Amino acid sequence: MCRLLGIVSSEPTEFRVILNEAPRSLAVLSREHRDGWGLAVFESRQTSEGVTDHGWRVHKAVACAAEDLDFRRLAAATGELMIWHIRRRTVGAVSLRNTHPFRSGRWVFAHNGTIHERDFLLSNTSARRLGEVQGNTDSERLFAYLLTELDAAGITDDAASPDTDAVLRRATGRACANPSFGAANFLLSDGITMYAHRFGRTLFVLDRGPGDPLRASRSSQDGTVVMTPWPQHRRAVLIASEAMTDEPWSEVGEGELLRIDRVPAPRWRRLAA
Repeated sequence: MCRLLGIVSSEPTEFRVILNEAPRSLAVLSREHRDGWGLAVFESRQTSEGVTDHGWRVHKAVACAAEDLDFRRLAAATGELMIWHIRRRTVGAVSLRNTHPFRSGRWVFAHNGTIHERDFLLSNTSARRLGEVQGNTDSERLFAYLLTELDAAGITDDAASPDTDAVLRRATGRACANPSFGAANFLLSDGITMYAHRFGRTLFVLDRGPGDPLRASRSSQDGTVVMTPWPQHRRAVLIASEAMTDEPWSEVGEGELLRIDRVPAPRWRRLAA
């Protein structure tokens, strides 16, 4: 068991409440999921030469998130697209190489669940992608399988498109057609688009839009009132393993694959089977 959190925002935004202060924040949940944490954030930064630099920054640790000062520091950071993961190990030792998210080129991936049909992954993953696997988790092998499918279509290095949608929909449908395949909740992103898949575990989606009074204030675990102002122009979509706040989260259906686009403004939609 693990917990996932994906965030797609219209501008660099701090999500400290949902990460560190809400009653079901990742910090709180990490006391049950103690075997490491990871963050991949897609940032736009100005270099010293005045050039805008876009790219992933990945941070990982094997400590319990609630007990790690680095987690608390990064929970106060800002980002436009983030993938967070806290781990409760089932397959693979507690180590940095087995800690999510995993990255390959433009793609970042995090998984929740246990894959039972690992022979399926082995027989349907290219030698190249198997050779890139650094750890010994079923999760990283699931990532390698999805990359193999994108490779076969010749679109791994391209921006997400309807072709990407079709390949991922076909790949997930094929894998999960076997009832004993296992649980395959995951987040996959190239920094502009995020895909969220539910199979075998719970998954929820939340739209944050302009002028929502629910987010103006709430009480943290110790009773402290936490203010979280939300500017009128800001939008965000959040994907999580469970409803983490008192906001109106919607449950993702079993077997569904969602696509969340960051530009021109964050929005999500279901991809047809």
